[in-house]
Amino acid sequence: MHKVIYDTDPGVDDAMALLFLHRHPEIDLIGITTVFGNASIETTTRNALFLKREWNIAAPVAKGASVTIDPSRKEGMWPTFVHGDNGLGNIDVPATIDLPLDPRPAYRFIIETVRANPGEVTLVAVGRMTNLALALKEDPEIAGLVKQVVIMGGNFYVPGNVTPVAEANIHGDPEAADIVMTAPWKVVVIGLDVTAITTMSRSFLGDIARSGDDAVKLLNDLSQFYIDFYKHAVEDGMMVHDSCASVYVVAPELFTSVTGAVRVVCGGIADGQTVVKPDGRRFPPGDWDGLPSQIVCTGIQSDKVLDLIRTTLLNA
Repeated sequence: MHKVIYDTDPGVDDAMALLFLHRHPEIDLIGITTVFGNASIETTTRNALFLKREWNIAAPVAKGASVTIDPSRKEGMWPTFVHGDNGLGNIDVPATIDLPLDPRPAYRFIIETVRANPGEVTLVAVGRMTNLALALKEDPEIAGLVKQVVIMGGNFYVPGNVTPVAEANIHGDPEAADIVMTAPWKVVVIGLDVTAITTMSRSFLGDIARSGDDAVKLLNDLSQFYIDFYKHAVEDGMMVHDSCASVYVVAPELFTSVTGAVRVVCGGIADGQTVVKPDGRRFPPGDWDGLPSQIVCTGIQSDKVLDLIRTTLLNA
């Protein structure tokens, strides 16, 4: 069993990844931590509680960061044109959910859960890396106690999706992402190189919903706004960014990768760009030297990933 803490900013593709983690028989979802990004922290936390209630998820929810790790950064507008005004595709979501939050802030929840399960916890982070960076700053030793960190973010050999060179999760808090990438733990980066070519059609998701239970029907409903957004890039479908990270936990053989030190550009016109120095390549001394080698995914068996998502979502 893979013990997983899911760090998320729901978010439509976050919701699909959450249901995957909840339903896969080899995953023990032991916590959900929220972060700002696709919406404000109040909205993403409300959405996590809503999905926990609707899908009968036992894992506790801990509220996380509401601002970037560098307080001088100013937040832009929430991407309501992607995820809707409420972050869940404008379906009907109550203003408040009558479920308790874990009393700890997300970074403290991560620290204490990792220390209680040394060497066993996988962090699946599919939003901004702020909570993980805060946990590292508070307790750097947890880097040696985490099994692995699987993140959805970044782009290496393809263009970005919020600037020509940057992906949204990394661009939203580059300083936090650089802290996470350079820490002495195993990071697996699932970026646009693989997620942008892994698309689920409206009919594919609709077929799952027709075969599935109310949970999958809810997922189908909240995904429609997101699919409409993607009409500029995908023919009647959507990129399943965050679910690719969830799939990696149980099926890493469906991905190909390179290894090397990873840095994140902080500031300037390349703000948020992720850059890997591939292992074995020689360069003059620079800012990548002496850093841990991370895993950067560059290839994916998209059809097999989609089939695994389908099978898992139907595992009611």
